[in-house]
Amino acid sequence: MTVAGMALLLGGGALTAIASTALAHNSGPDPVPGHQHLTATAATISCPDVGENLRTVPSGARLQVSQGLASLDRQVSDAYRTMTAGGGSSGTTLGALERQRRQTIGAMADAIAHGGAQRPDDLMRMSACTTKPTGTTPDRDLSQSQSQSQSPSQSQVWGRNQRQGQQPGQGQGQGGHHQQTGPSRDDFTDITTVAPGTGGPPFLTPRGRGASTGTFTSACGRNENGHFNSDNVIVTPGVSNGAHHTHDYVGNKTTDAFSTEQSLAASGTTCSNGDLSTYYWPVLRKLDGTTSPKPGAGGDGNSGSVLTPASVTLTYHGSQTGAVRAMPRFLRVITGDAKAFTNGPKNAHASWSCTGFENRQLTDKYPLCPRGSQVVRTLAFPGCWNGRTTDSGNHRDHTAFADRNGACPQGFTAVPQLVERLTYDVPPGDSFAVDSFPEQLRKPVTDHGDFIDVMPDGLMNRAVGCINGGKTCS
Repeated sequence: MTVAGMALLLGGGALTAIASTALAHNSGPDPVPGHQHLTATAATISCPDVGENLRTVPSGARLQVSQGLASLDRQVSDAYRTMTAGGGSSGTTLGALERQRRQTIGAMADAIAHGGAQRPDDLMRMSACTTKPTGTTPDRDLSQSQSQSQSPSQSQVWGRNQRQGQQPGQGQGQGGHHQQTGPSRDDFTDITTVAPGTGGPPFLTPRGRGASTGTFTSACGRNENGHFNSDNVIVTPGVSNGAHHTHDYVGNKTTDAFSTEQSLAASGTTCSNGDLSTYYWPVLRKLDGTTSPKPGAGGDGNSGSVLTPASVTLTYHGSQTGAVRAMPRFLRVITGDAKAFTNGPKNAHASWSCTGFENRQLTDKYPLCPRGSQVVRTLAFPGCWNGRTTDSGNHRDHTAFADRNGACPQGFTAVPQLVERLTYDVPPGDSFAVDSFPEQLRKPVTDHGDFIDVMPDGLMNRAVGCINGGKTCS
């Protein structure tokens, strides 16, 4: 039976469009037996990442720029809800979105100019968005599954999502239009089918003459304290729900959007060695049908029960080419890209694997682990610093990754490289997904981590001494 029209799915920086051509059973084995589904093609319209292109943000403009970045995300999120409710054509919605973005970006550029920096007029060219295919179809999106009759083998691979009605990852707007929130079945792969050596290690283990081969580990728990929020004090300080997804926190006990260097230094910590640093990453959820209207959770398309990591290991490594120097206190460092699904994988430095298979690292797939094996997330942070500033306009330019030989870029110096390793007990047959911005559809490539160094100077000096001295310290 043919269907006229188009269902448009828009979210937090990108427009996801489902071009509907027919409503019929697939010719062949139905991945979700007993239900009808669209034969369709999904595409996304990716908006340029304004935050990624910021270079100089004067201190007097930081709050307005932060509020502007949050507004850009909210504008597209609101358009997403409008379109999934059948609230207009794609052209009308995109035109209105572009006008909103132009106004917000202009206000940000004015604030930067008023703060004493050159007005970044090039940002004005980032108002419009372009289409990009997602490479999946709606009937392959886990969020669209509505069947109770999966076979045991399908249940093992794709998850025990056997509830009536709305399924994990699925939202529904007015008029029956379904909001695709991901992930897709195409986002999972059986780790045992991945060739050893795939992806390579997420960081280089220092070795050889001149390398600083020691390590320093902070034991900070697994967020047993239940420290969660959907803020991001590095990227959108001063804005509640600036992340549109929920973060896990360990270390500093008080971190939220309104934290200052003074409040972080005065806080308590979950770290046993007195490390006051703040470590955070998006939570992983079991897609079990639970939901909450809270910001960053179901209110932003992130449904499911939060999984507490089985283990969290925070280890600082050395350099391939020589000694490391101390990080400055309050250095802000990020890894990965929360918008890598639309931005592309250039900054996708997080990886996925399974215990017993960690010579197989994935950036754009979730691993399906065999029984007895845990899901592993590895977040490797930059290990080079410009030696001058603790932050930069886009929160990346002041740090860098070493090259394949372990050398820092010209003008940068090696500092302890943080590598976070998180494991999760996910039984075979249980689906899971990382929290994300709505339009990123909870894709594995969007995984990321954030870190602010608040180590007391004495502790940082001890870490540097262990690393440069070839010792293993914790």
